[in-house]
Amino acid sequence: MTTNGQTDPAASGSSLPESEGEAGATLPASVQSEAASAGEENPGQTDRLMEQVAEPANLNEAWRRVRSNGGAPGIDGVSVEQYPRLLAGRTETLRRRLLEGSYQPSALRRVTIPKPNGGERQLGIPTVEDRWVQQAILQVLQPILDPTFSAHSYGFRPNRSAHQAIEAAQAYIQADYDWVVDIDLEAFFDRVHHDRLMSRLGRYVADKRMRWIIRRFLQAGVMENGVVMPTREGTPQGGPLSPLLANVVLDELDQELEGRGLRFVRYADDCNVYVRSERAAKRAFENLTALIETTLKLKVNHAKSAVARPWERKLLGFSFTPKTPKQPVKRKIAPKALDKAKDHIRELTREGHHDFRRTMDALRRYLNGWLGYFGRCQTPSVLKALEQWTRRRLRALIWRRWKTSERRLHELLRRGLNRDSALKLVGSSDGPWHLSRTQALSVALPNVWFATHGLPTFSCRC
Repeated sequence: MTTNGQTDPAASGSSLPESEGEAGATLPASVQSEAASAGEENPGQTDRLMEQVAEPANLNEAWRRVRSNGGAPGIDGVSVEQYPRLLAGRTETLRRRLLEGSYQPSALRRVTIPKPNGGERQLGIPTVEDRWVQQAILQVLQPILDPTFSAHSYGFRPNRSAHQAIEAAQAYIQADYDWVVDIDLEAFFDRVHHDRLMSRLGRYVADKRMRWIIRRFLQAGVMENGVVMPTREGTPQGGPLSPLLANVVLDELDQELEGRGLRFVRYADDCNVYVRSERAAKRAFENLTALIETTLKLKVNHAKSAVARPWERKLLGFSFTPKTPKQPVKRKIAPKALDKAKDHIRELTREGHHDFRRTMDALRRYLNGWLGYFGRCQTPSVLKALEQWTRRRLRALIWRRWKTSERRLHELLRRGLNRDSALKLVGSSDGPWHLSRTQALSVALPNVWFATHGLPTFSCRC
């Protein structure tokens, strides 16, 4: 089979049917029906899960998603584009290894990326084939495991989002649960206890081949400087299966919190618990720390965890305003998130970076994505101020690029400024940033001009 000129890796012999729809589409009907037949009381208690994984329709869907996601090569150096040609004729061998339980994952390629708030995050990049197999496993396990997770868990789950987590937190604060226990787990993905993970997974997954291959993925090792280092704990970030396994581990925390009647939201390893008093918050912090470190065998980052008012903390890039007799709790952009956005805009609008058209294209792409997320704030004045500041950056950039007095005078007159005002502006000893806020330059480069060149409107998108 070919897709966009590529041989489909899941094709062997006769063409295999491909699933329709986008990457988040419904899984093949056969996969759904077999998962549903497992029963509601004991979902996944079947020893035939690997047959679902190796089913051609499931493999086709998994490959489509891997191909769509792209990503860097693993330790073998094979890219997503190269992989179909190398696999030709070996799909049946792969299926047999999966069904026999003999599939052996490759070690991960270590990649280090900067964290948004400083420091570094270590990723483990699987080979394309391992990503394909992980995705096929995910498509079978997620419909089984996800319904068992807490309603207070929002990260890496179908039809759930960070915005839902933020809105849930806002509702708690509005209901006067206005003390927060902000728990930060130190290097969570690197500290997952394999035996505890496999024990919880075994409650729902009876297929020994499935459990065995997941343990192999966990223990595949990481290649650093040409040497494969063993992995005795952790579920490395970078593979399709890791987020689901993380939720399996942290669901134990969720169940404990629910059992104690606490109000909380959890998004991956970010967990906030909301209570009515400082005393209750301090007690909850002590109890939860003991639970996490003793039972879950994870570690609380005490430097980043705190008992505080919600408006003193951030959650997924947002914070909140205090409730008053006249004003409800509102979502606002956390100061660090706002500072990060301004830093990025500065980088995109610095002199000599690109020509103006490329600058505007890059700025538009970034801002549309940023506003798609942070536009859900309820503080329009903050967005208005950021929009004004962004236009000032652009006016200062354009003024610098005009460079000579002759060019500046010509551009100002061409754009409708009267000669006296134009001469005064050109003759000013003030720098570009100061001039960018003058009425004269605003007339020459009005707001509507930036809009016609692709600058989006900064507005709340609730």
